[in-house]
Amino acid sequence: MANLILQGRTRAQESSSAIERMYITMRHLFNRGFYKPMGVSGDTLREALLILRPEIYGSVAEEKVELNGLLYVIDRLPFGIEECRYINLTSEEGYKNSHFKAIVPPKRRRNCYRIDEEQMNIEITRGRSEIYDILTHLTFLFIESHKIMNRVVINEQGKVTRDWQKLEKAVLSKKDLTKAEREVALTHTANILGRTFEEVSSVYNDFSCPESKERFLEIIYWLGKLAIEESIEDNKRIVTFSPVLRERLGHHIHGEIWANSIKKKLEELKLLQRPIHVISANMHSVMNALYAPIALKTELKNKSTFDIYESLSESKNDKLRARVEKLALQKGMTYIEDQSGANINVQIFDTIQYPEGEYKNHIADLENENKPVIVVMDYAFGEQAYETMDELLKPYINIEGDKVHLDVKSVSIMGKAGILEGGKGDIMIPSAHVFEGTADNYPFKNQLKKKELEGHGIDIYDGAMITVLGTSLQNRDILKFFHDSTWNVIGLEMEGAHYQKAIQSASKLRGSISPKVKVRYAYYASDNPLETGSTLASGGLGTTGVKPTYLITEKIIEQIFKER
Repeated sequence: MANLILQGRTRAQESSSAIERMYITMRHLFNRGFYKPMGVSGDTLREALLILRPEIYGSVAEEKVELNGLLYVIDRLPFGIEECRYINLTSEEGYKNSHFKAIVPPKRRRNCYRIDEEQMNIEITRGRSEIYDILTHLTFLFIESHKIMNRVVINEQGKVTRDWQKLEKAVLSKKDLTKAEREVALTHTANILGRTFEEVSSVYNDFSCPESKERFLEIIYWLGKLAIEESIEDNKRIVTFSPVLRERLGHHIHGEIWANSIKKKLEELKLLQRPIHVISANMHSVMNALYAPIALKTELKNKSTFDIYESLSESKNDKLRARVEKLALQKGMTYIEDQSGANINVQIFDTIQYPEGEYKNHIADLENENKPVIVVMDYAFGEQAYETMDELLKPYINIEGDKVHLDVKSVSIMGKAGILEGGKGDIMIPSAHVFEGTADNYPFKNQLKKKELEGHGIDIYDGAMITVLGTSLQNRDILKFFHDSTWNVIGLEMEGAHYQKAIQSASKLRGSISPKVKVRYAYYASDNPLETGSTLASGGLGTTGVKPTYLITEKIIEQIFKER
């Protein structure tokens, strides 16, 4: 028994050490300015990732190519990245005003630009966490590419297998493949990947996109082709960091511009002196919770509000969403599309203009100057949460040059997180955030309580949460250690400690906002990384996330409107 405990602990310690090495190495490579991922400079990153074997990357340490992990990574990197030998991470350096067309990955809001056949530029505007995220994904991608190369290259001269020749012919042919031709190509691809025909056929459609139906075949081909050229011709892939990015990182440039644009809009709307409640959430749940019951009265006659929320979350119901948004814009909502590069859009709700409805009754007795203003900011990414919240809570210098302190009454954070006990769609109510890899911990009094959210058919968990350096780096051993240790950890996410650090410094140290500011944190489970088949790589939540999202949203709004 003691031996098993020791083995578990040793594996968790190894994993924790591997994460630490990865981050130290990534910071070193960033300061250096460039590195070759499959060369000597990339050794430490590759070795650490293979020791770690994160759940998200599945069978990365095995010989066969990992398909779910590959899909997860490809969704977060720009279209065409597999063809590029040179990957350049830049700051926002004016490419949006050029002839280059911005490429935005489906699952990450970042602008990327294909400079030529060999080079892809990726704009970094969300801080170090974004760099860590990209470098980790690229390391995985290049490890997989060398697996492909090892399975198709026969000798040192670069002779390749018949399977590879057939795949190359299918990919380079300019005409659309017939069903029969595609299945022949998939048969050869399955051999190359060490997978069954059934496995590759089942993921083929998941990779397809409007730009290319044969995206899966193309990705495998180009990953293998560049790896073969690296191995046979010593033509290494290179990741570089632009001088401007290295100079700007950590200076809150995007966060400051972003926060000032919000305060300027609040000043224009004459809302700067009103009680302000900040919510970090998506761009639809607060708007829908406030306005859908009013805009969609007819639809609500035979349905519950949660049924309507579910309908609004479906992509086919554009017209319903447009009706809600139109009413919101007429009745107190102002939308600020981000121009700073932070990639965080904002909605401002002036409740003086809020029409009829149950929430209206909660503030009917308040004077207009005391009616709440709700500022909803879209999700930040990792360390960007500190930058944006820190800048938002600072005093504003108005048109007259006077310093104005914002009357921030509460900050509420709602988001997705991995759960360590329970399943997708369950809710976590944290009592503290612990920053991974450090002893830094941020206990707080959470205004949201477990008992308030119970009784709706959703399991609720409360306890500490780990703010991780990157969700894609967690593995079963580390997660089990978190779960079983005396830290009483219920889940993991990427922003909580960063938000709380900014809130605490603004309220307790710098005096930017009231020390009595109230905080609310709640997360719904997007995955259970300890449960096979329930990791992030297994796919999205679908409509499972609708009920917990709106249950949390309604409780946050209810508390804001009842606050005195």
